[in-house]
Amino acid sequence: MIVDQRIGLRIISKEIFGVILLVAAWDLIVVILFQVFHQEWMEQPSLPTSLIGSALALFMGFRSNSAYARWWEARTLWGSITNNSRSFGRQVGTLLKDRPDLMMGMAAYPHALRGALGNVDVSADVNRLLPPEMAKAIAGWRNQPNAILYQLGLGVSDEVAKKGIDGAVHGQIDRILSDLANAQGGLERIRNTPLPMQFSALPRALVNVFCIVLPLSMVQTLEWITPLGSSLVGILFLVLDKSANDLQEPFASTPHALPMAAMARTIEIDVVQPTGLPLPPPITAVNGIQP
Repeated sequence: MIVDQRIGLRIISKEIFGVILLVAAWDLIVVILFQVFHQEWMEQPSLPTSLIGSALALFMGFRSNSAYARWWEARTLWGSITNNSRSFGRQVGTLLKDRPDLMMGMAAYPHALRGALGNVDVSADVNRLLPPEMAKAIAGWRNQPNAILYQLGLGVSDEVAKKGIDGAVHGQIDRILSDLANAQGGLERIRNTPLPMQFSALPRALVNVFCIVLPLSMVQTLEWITPLGSSLVGILFLVLDKSANDLQEPFASTPHALPMAAMARTIEIDVVQPTGLPLPPPITAVNGIQP
């Protein structure tokens, strides 16, 4: 995730720079054909283009809101993962006691989850934290994060039965695991349900068509400064399209995605610290980007 606004502006500018050059080149071609070669057929009425631009702006705004809502829901669910992981670590440490393996399993859980969501290799972090017996038990499971939650539930049940702990306490800890499973299910729903084609591929096609038609309706009024006016309007729509396209995939390996590695490391530190075991350093932003 981009945490430095200057870096963010630089990244977006770099990503759309090539398209901006194409738009400006087309605007210049239109001006030359109209002003120098007097191609009258290129003169088009401005009213239809204005109406199309207004409708496109509303559509792009709605699409941007939908993409941001998707990104923010994913961030909210990760916040629930963070809070419930901390609560589980506290309950295990204060109520069950003498079960650092359960706390280490919980520390491994967010790493396994970010690996499943982002389709990245997190075996180094998971193997470093997950107790060997738990790692052996979940081997071969298709959903590794869910398998860890299952093993944590078994560990809690065994400890409750062994120590004769009140059932209300067991229910309280199990409710935390259920909340984690619910948050994980919400994140998986976002990953497995992309935005419809109307909100992904179609907006870019419409923006490209609009940028082609726009200078044709401006050239008779702006003449030689048409590339300036048309390019500025085109840049606005291109930025809207690029921003929404980045936000609609919150788990992708891009600078605009959620900082799942940093969040997982934060959970790991908070859960492991009470055990007294060595802690890794927090993951900090690199060049204005939080991984």
